[in-house]
Amino acid sequence: MADALVGGPVELGAQDCHREVCGAYTGDFSAEMLHDAGARLVILGHSERRTLHGESDLLIAGKVVAALRAGLEPIICVGEQREQRRLGHAHQVVRHQLQGSLPSSLAGRPFSIAYEPIWAIGSGETPSPADIEDTHATIREALDALMGGGVATPILYGGSVKADNALEILRTPGVDGVLVGGASLMAETFLPIIRAAG
Repeated sequence: MADALVGGPVELGAQDCHREVCGAYTGDFSAEMLHDAGARLVILGHSERRTLHGESDLLIAGKVVAALRAGLEPIICVGEQREQRRLGHAHQVVRHQLQGSLPSSLAGRPFSIAYEPIWAIGSGETPSPADIEDTHATIREALDALMGGGVATPILYGGSVKADNALEILRTPGVDGVLVGGASLMAETFLPIIRAAG
């Protein structure tokens, strides 16, 4: 795949990496292995890793360090559960995840944040554009506080992004791109999203 993408506009990424360079970690891939295979990006802290695999902010921060060590650009995911949003804790949860998941070594390095409300992933539901804008503004404020202000880090939205809502999401202030899950698996559902982003 890396060979096929050479010279084109598409970069190769991975969905996770291990924080160690090597060791007896059957089934895991180090960031160095991913880089050697041609990856340039890696998603870390995805909600399914956080919830189904019990990954803590501290572990995710360690994986971010590993990605940087290997020359990969991390895409760090944050997002709240449905009950946390219902109780009005979404912004607090996201700020806490950012504080715990972003190591100081990220300063001055390229990375992205993906806001993916857990309750929206694969559910067909998405927050309103106003809610997305509001949460992205909170993320931007938190990034400025953590990284020293004026950080140009892209903030992506992920969570039931589909052909019929991608344009509206991409036009929402504060949204710099989308992290697409299930809709990316088939050309007929993914190509309209790519066109909306163009």
